[in-house]
Amino acid sequence: MKKFVLAATVAAIGAVTLPAMAQNIAIVNGKPVPKARADVLISQITKAGQPRSPEMESKVKDEVVLREIFLQEAEKRGLNKTDDYKNQMELARQSLLIRELFSDYAKKNPVSEADAKVEYEKFKAQATGTEFHARHILVEKEEDAKALIKQLNGGAKFEDIATKNSKDTGSAQNGGDLGWSAPDAYVPEFSAAMAKLKAGEMTQEPVKSQFGFHIIKLEETRQAQFPAFDDVKGQIIQRMQQQKVAEFQEELRTKAKTDYKFSAN
Repeated sequence: MKKFVLAATVAAIGAVTLPAMAQNIAIVNGKPVPKARADVLISQITKAGQPRSPEMESKVKDEVVLREIFLQEAEKRGLNKTDDYKNQMELARQSLLIRELFSDYAKKNPVSEADAKVEYEKFKAQATGTEFHARHILVEKEEDAKALIKQLNGGAKFEDIATKNSKDTGSAQNGGDLGWSAPDAYVPEFSAAMAKLKAGEMTQEPVKSQFGFHIIKLEETRQAQFPAFDDVKGQIIQRMQQQKVAEFQEELRTKAKTDYKFSAN
């Protein structure tokens, strides 16, 4: 009978203890480490884009237990009672609460796809003009550029000469290819010389700029291209959302009753 009572008592204790233990990752120096800490950290990591996996969860648990070990030692040394610690905690509290304010505002005031489409069409209407696909060879001296022009006129391949001689290493490895760009993407001297060329033509005189002397070949031109809405929708929504939050911040600042004079932006 006594054995039966003892067994029943142990079972009852186990029934109470096991659910409680399930809520803890570990016990460190007699103090439980709640599973909720790991859950919060895992949630933050997955929100940042990292997929959840057994390996990730294991590392998070390691981190949480290590933090408890270090935290206990810091408290043992009284570091949580210093003025510096208290000041930093207050700043952290303020930062977290302010971040939550703007996060909450963004959630309650989202940018719609329709609003993003209107913004897209506005930018698209401004994207007019001609784009140029050019190659160039950049050298330091004018006489070197003239010598290379002579070789090119004699039948040398532009791509080969660019690869061997251009000091613009980024384009040199692609035969001097600069890809498609609007004229204002280049320095004025380069743009002016390029705009005078017809497709397939090359400058017959070195073009001087702050970088050195250029030999420019125009491959082709086209009407300015604009990406499809679906390709840039996310970027537009993000930028518009940031603008909304910035306007909300300014609204709060201007409505606040304070004798403080903000410095001019």
